[in-house]
Amino acid sequence: MDTGDCHARGPSAALPEGAVPALCCGRGHPTSPTLRTPPPGAWPGPFFTITFCFACRSLMPRTLDSQITVEKTPSYFVTKEAPRRIFNLSRDTKLIVVVRNPVTRAISDYTQTLSKKPDIPTFEGLSFRNRSLGLVDTSWNAIRIGMYAVHLESWLQYFPLSQIHFVSGEKLITDPAGEMGKVQDFLGIKRVITDKHFYFNKTKGFPCLKKSESSGLPRCLGKSKGRTHVQIDPEVIEQLRDFYRPYNIKFYETVGQDFRWE
Repeated sequence: MDTGDCHARGPSAALPEGAVPALCCGRGHPTSPTLRTPPPGAWPGPFFTITFCFACRSLMPRTLDSQITVEKTPSYFVTKEAPRRIFNLSRDTKLIVVVRNPVTRAISDYTQTLSKKPDIPTFEGLSFRNRSLGLVDTSWNAIRIGMYAVHLESWLQYFPLSQIHFVSGEKLITDPAGEMGKVQDFLGIKRVITDKHFYFNKTKGFPCLKKSESSGLPRCLGKSKGRTHVQIDPEVIEQLRDFYRPYNIKFYETVGQDFRWE
């Protein structure tokens, strides 16, 4: 397939110019409704994980030259094959990675899984191979995903840091307009989404998005989002903080951004 033909010049389907490997929580995040707001177009994948779709352009939304096609799939960032596949199809793609405190992210992931499978082992049981020795089980997906520095190495083999923007999952909740402003700057588009488009939903604990400043019908996360996390032994949390600390520090140093998870 000639990738030179992959950029739309009229109101036609285009390959994504932006990919969002969002890693804020188990299966979703408040960026979901935000990134579906024009001018960027969002389209659910995944196209670059287990099965690669060479005809994915035909599945993308029709856009104009003035618009950007954005495809988001949380698993991209931790899928070994994804960087190479995206690079081979469109090496100019800009990447937006939403990250969150890896300990909180793991608990969120577990909470969501527990709601669907109430008979699974305890969080503590899944997190450690040997808790008394402090041996964390990195084969458990919820733990492995939070080792951001490790996963980033694969992406840097194909994309420079200048093409990767990291969004703070914590600030996306406390200052969604500020974080979305940075995203829009990174994508090279006008700051259309501002603080006037958000209001905080106290029940869910997340900001909701108004499609327009005058809209009275905000778009909020679904019922499965914003649930209360399960209670975890503080000692377990401290052990996981100790485990992630060197990975976090390396991640901060690599991206030049301190997310203050310590």
